[in-house]
Amino acid sequence: MKHLNGFIVSIIAFGLLLAGCNDQHQNINDDIATPVTVKELKKGSISKLINTTGTVLSTYNVDLNSMTGGIYCLQTNPLTAKPFKLGDKVSKGQIIIRLEDKEYENGIAFDSKELNLEIAEQEQVKQKALYEKGGVTRVDMRNTEVKVINARHDLESAKLNLEKMNIKAPFDGVIVSLPHYTPNVRVDQGKPMVGIMNYSYMYMDINLPESVIAYMKTEQPVHITHYTIPNDTLKGLVSELSPAISMETRTFKGKILVRNDKLILRPGMFVKADIIVDNAENSIIIPKEVIQSNRNRKYVYIVEKNTAARRNIRTGLEDENNVQILEGLNENDNLVIRGFETLREDSKVKVQK
Repeated sequence: MKHLNGFIVSIIAFGLLLAGCNDQHQNINDDIATPVTVKELKKGSISKLINTTGTVLSTYNVDLNSMTGGIYCLQTNPLTAKPFKLGDKVSKGQIIIRLEDKEYENGIAFDSKELNLEIAEQEQVKQKALYEKGGVTRVDMRNTEVKVINARHDLESAKLNLEKMNIKAPFDGVIVSLPHYTPNVRVDQGKPMVGIMNYSYMYMDINLPESVIAYMKTEQPVHITHYTIPNDTLKGLVSELSPAISMETRTFKGKILVRNDKLILRPGMFVKADIIVDNAENSIIIPKEVIQSNRNRKYVYIVEKNTAARRNIRTGLEDENNVQILEGLNENDNLVIRGFETLREDSKVKVQK
């Protein structure tokens, strides 16, 4: 019996010794400060974005063909003092190519039609004066009016036929195609002459998933970027939205207009479009990566007097990297952004700069 009691006493003593060692070890761990990096929270803005991609195209473009045959004469660009070439800027109404054909011009007889109009107008004035004096009938006077109208129409038709010999820019733009023809050689009617684009305003067709249709509205602002120009963000606008959902793809169509005043984007470029569907100003914004969760509750750590404090949070708008905080954090809180993975409530921390 004495041996048994001694054995029990020995076990109890060993247990107390082990517990003391564990407490000592736990106290040592509790005294170790976890190195962390913090960020003092300031209010800012955040936008909810819907991302899509597409090809930007010029809003205005045209391919001009010859409307009549004639001798090919490429005109000189007054800005360069050289013949027009690909990439040259042109102004509305500027003659780029002229086709010359004396036989065609003589057949139009522009000078005689101009003279006929002058004679008809003089006769009209004369007949009107005679009618007022009773020298001619009203029918005679009206007949001179008909002659004036016919002569005016003949002259306008002659002008239009002469204009067919000039290939003009219908709007301000840039030459994007210019087929080669040997100078002073005759070209036939219907031949391609020049292609012109104005891409200071562009558009892109988009397809968006059915799940975002409730967020989308026309006139929403858009940020446009291209991988070759990551530092330049252009402004766009949602201009059109289809209410119909495709049964095959479960998407709906839309169109975005893009301002390209500096001609940074080129027609045919594949770009990224970030559509701003909601925006929050004067809000606490934190990186997504620092948020942890447990039992459907989101939380982060802040530092108070070199101690980690756990804060449950409620979030709002999100973008690609950040999230809006609706509840749980305040301005000037020191948010732990590095070293938070191993923290617990009331953990000692050492803030690193």
